[in-house]
Amino acid sequence: MAGELSGKVAVITGGTSGIGLGTVELFAEEGAQVVVGDVQDDLGTELQKRFPGTVSYLHTDVTDDDQVAALVAHAVATFGRLDVMFNNAGAGGDQSPILELGSAGLDRTLRLLTGAVVAGHRFAAQQFIAQGTAGSIITTASGASFEGGWSSAGYTIAKHAVLGVIRQAAGELGGYGIRANAIAPGIIVTPIMTKPLGLSPERTEEFRLFLTKRLDSSQALGRVGQPRDIAQAALFLASDRSTWITGATLPVDGGLLAVTHSTLYGDIGSAARDYLGGATV
Repeated sequence: MAGELSGKVAVITGGTSGIGLGTVELFAEEGAQVVVGDVQDDLGTELQKRFPGTVSYLHTDVTDDDQVAALVAHAVATFGRLDVMFNNAGAGGDQSPILELGSAGLDRTLRLLTGAVVAGHRFAAQQFIAQGTAGSIITTASGASFEGGWSSAGYTIAKHAVLGVIRQAAGELGGYGIRANAIAPGIIVTPIMTKPLGLSPERTEEFRLFLTKRLDSSQALGRVGQPRDIAQAALFLASDRSTWITGATLPVDGGLLAVTHSTLYGDIGSAARDYLGGATV
């Protein structure tokens, strides 16, 4: 039985761990040939060995436009075409608060989290147009694309900008049949999340289980997310089931942004009761 992506070629950046790895595995299961761009060469080599003839790895620093262009060219040279581009590579960037965030730290963060997304759109779209085919470009956004306070200033600013990239791309590229969409993950325990917390990548799964137990009451669906949850959304956006969707950002967050778990409403109610009871400031 043919998979959802049978006959399609996908490029996935940041594909050796976390969300990227989960997506590589699912896309391969669904019949795609996948080119992975990352800087973790040992993991990339292992992944290529796991999926011989299906996955090809190329060392790629996505902050370098020439390397992103080479990644797309490698996909075409290896598998003959390109159908899906998943701009997923990222890191926490400069963790400084806005009172301390300098231009150099902000520039580095924007280059990785926003500039690389622009490059991914540019080179993938050029290839789609050269082929004369439609294509799907997917980008990892964040809950921090919608609200402040979820992460550092630089990360939040960069992830807000990602939404502008996909909306502009949808308007400019739609006439070519090229779709541009984003996925906004909620709390997904990956090395990108745990590194700023001082945890080694080897402890990621252990921490995920710990965090699930600790946060289950504050999550609408009772658990934190897993890379496979995001991969399933990417599969939908990569497949022919989503051919009339573009310029959209899909929250895949277990209800995190939809349901407010803040104590503010209860605090206001408590304050009102105290006020009506004659309490003073």
